[in-house]
Amino acid sequence: MQPAPCTEGTVTPEGVALDLEYATVGSRGIAYLIDLMAIGSLLVLLGIAEATFGFGGFVPGWVGIVLLLLLVFVVQFGYPIGFETLWRGRTPGKAAMGLRVVTTEGAPVGLRHAAVRAVVGLIELLPTLGVPAVVTSLLNGRGQRLGDLAAGTVVLREHRGGATPVAYAFAAPPGLEAYVAHLDVSRLDAPAYATVRETLLRLPGLAPTARREVAEAVADGLFERVAPPPPDGVPAEVWLACIAAAMQRRRPPLAAPGSTVQSSGRAPGPARTPPPANVRPPGNTTDRAADDGFAPPA
Repeated sequence: MQPAPCTEGTVTPEGVALDLEYATVGSRGIAYLIDLMAIGSLLVLLGIAEATFGFGGFVPGWVGIVLLLLLVFVVQFGYPIGFETLWRGRTPGKAAMGLRVVTTEGAPVGLRHAAVRAVVGLIELLPTLGVPAVVTSLLNGRGQRLGDLAAGTVVLREHRGGATPVAYAFAAPPGLEAYVAHLDVSRLDAPAYATVRETLLRLPGLAPTARREVAEAVADGLFERVAPPPPDGVPAEVWLACIAAAMQRRRPPLAAPGSTVQSSGRAPGPARTPPPANVRPPGNTTDRAADDGFAPPA
């Protein structure tokens, strides 16, 4: 079965929309069967251990039964809760199928999410042969079963073999830390931040003139929504870096599972390629600031 496309969108706490694929009913069913066989194997081992060693010679019979039931409970609930909490949304079955559980905001699941999923799954999956889970997943745009809806989670298909995604942390430009600390960006939403972020990441790969024009165009669209205005002599690109740093102070960036976070005082960009012969390579910071008509920030 082909993975279901991400139609509703998942937005990380960094404010960036992610293009992800939701897990299908088939892949989730196979992952659940793998986990079910693992849990069954553990329960069989507990039964063999109880039959071989027994509890009668050490504790009364009723205590042994209670201990056995307690161990069964621990295996039944501890397996999914422990793996999903400690393994960042994966169980052995999900790892085998390339699946991962995350919150609807794209953040890693916690103990509460995993516990709710396990409790609802105890009624939703095995006793009913998974019929409610299948029906709910097929009717839901994100492929969520009842446990996912109750816990606020979604199961995603991980892309294997690709480059590790990077969540960039933008620091305040040197000399503008106080300005960033008092910058009001409450009127900017997630799409606006995504525009600033992508602009800062792509600017280093542009020619000087295009780099200045793109930065000024994006800054003009945000000027009325940010207060206070930039200090005199601050180039548009530097002001965009201030906005990105201020927004990340309000909502710190959270890397996707398996990703890394790169922190830099300046906006990192893609790998540079040699410029064509008819394009003048960018000069130093002072030259570019002089071209912009601005003096470099203190």
